[in-house]
Amino acid sequence: MINFSEGIRFAVSQELIIMLLPQDFIRYDRQIIIEEIGTAGQNKLKKARVVVAGAGGLGSPVSIYLAAAGVGTIRIIDCDTVETGNLNRQILYGINDVGRLKIDAARRRLSELNPDITVEGVNEKITGANAEKLADGFDIIVDGMDNLPSRYNLNKAAIIKKIPFVYGAVSGFEGRVMTVLPGKSACLMCLLGGTVLEGKTPVIGVTPAVIGAIEATEAIKYITGTGQLLTDRLLVYNGLTMKFSELQIKRNPECPDCGKV
Repeated sequence: MINFSEGIRFAVSQELIIMLLPQDFIRYDRQIIIEEIGTAGQNKLKKARVVVAGAGGLGSPVSIYLAAAGVGTIRIIDCDTVETGNLNRQILYGINDVGRLKIDAARRRLSELNPDITVEGVNEKITGANAEKLADGFDIIVDGMDNLPSRYNLNKAAIIKKIPFVYGAVSGFEGRVMTVLPGKSACLMCLLGGTVLEGKTPVIGVTPAVIGAIEATEAIKYITGTGQLLTDRLLVYNGLTMKFSELQIKRNPECPDCGKV
């Protein structure tokens, strides 16, 4: 239901009334006219609070597209500084950002892109001790990490806090995405079983661009309540053959993370 008052439009969500300002209808016009989003969906995006864990190759496109879509609050968690070797894939940054904290450079870039949203930067390493606290009060966690131990910490925190978790990973020209709905779908531990890989991951910048965009799409779909999420499905992208494939993932009843949820 939409009401009009003094030129300002309001949309009613299930929980509370969120104001869309006149400029929102201009900025987000192309997505508001999408049937699956509309005014109600744009209000949900404006109200949404999303954790982007990692501000690197994956976190860059994820945060850029969520900011562009009008997600109201984005919390970026990263403890690194920008290095020259990041610039082939981490499109949040330019050469003048080298040496700066990623969260500071990312916050500035995203605020320039969309000054109407709130961008929080948390300069911490994600661990088993702080993952739950860092995600508390947020609607969804999007994975932009570059290592499996941090991803497992996020997966476990998401299950405990009952917050959806979008997993994404890349290597070379290949990438993969899966969305975890705690208590309803297979989780990352079900998929990988605690495996940990060592060494530097090879990456061509276009691969995290593709995978990060898909992760952002999953977050937008969840927030607006539309479409079919990648639950119990691992989407695999091969840039060399330009093919997508899908693997069905079954929830493990003995999983140490989600088996008793």
